[in-house]
Amino acid sequence: MAELLTQGAVWGTLLTIGAFALGTLLQKKTGRAWCNPLLLGSLFVILFLRLCRIPYPDYQASAGLVSGLLLPATVSLAVPLYEQWEALRKNTAAILSGIVAGAVVSIGAVLLLAWAFRTDRAAAVSLLPKSVTTAIGADVSAELGGIPALTTAVIILTGIFGNLTAQTVCRCFRITDPVARGVGIGSAAHAIGTARAMELGPVEGAMSSLSIAVAGVLTALLCPLAVRLLP
Repeated sequence: MAELLTQGAVWGTLLTIGAFALGTLLQKKTGRAWCNPLLLGSLFVILFLRLCRIPYPDYQASAGLVSGLLLPATVSLAVPLYEQWEALRKNTAAILSGIVAGAVVSIGAVLLLAWAFRTDRAAAVSLLPKSVTTAIGADVSAELGGIPALTTAVIILTGIFGNLTAQTVCRCFRITDPVARGVGIGSAAHAIGTARAMELGPVEGAMSSLSIAVAGVLTALLCPLAVRLLP
């Protein structure tokens, strides 16, 4: 079975798309927020590879097309930002302050945990870029001596958690300003969280899109400094 599947050049891409489509269908059928298509799709792919005994490197090589679409997909988020240019212009200082705070807190939290639990250095480095998009986080992790696969998994889990809890957190802390909500979600939960922000409103989606880019740049600059502080 494994040999038959791996003979095709794009079977991994088709498997990924099919798993995500099935996850989306289940979410629509159940109406449950925790039935996140990305989470369910990932579980379906893992189960399929496990049952068919297909090595992950084979799947990764065949699903390379999906990974290659990450960068253009991230860049396309500039469209809603352009549409909300006036809100960005009026709140530039507050937006940038919020993004900087989000990036610093995210990295600082990992440092505190690493010191408290004496985390393995490679694992700690892998966790530092957890709140930025995979296209940036995996490269930062690899460059600094982390484990890109672990970083990718943590980034996905962080995004899914943010996607599921964003609205609840905003409600609990009475965050009603659309700019503040968008900046908070984008800084903490990157592109997956931005999908939720876009559902909340156009301003939230635009501010979250901006936060992904700025937080990614800040994280890439701050992580090399943070690595020096690891135990």
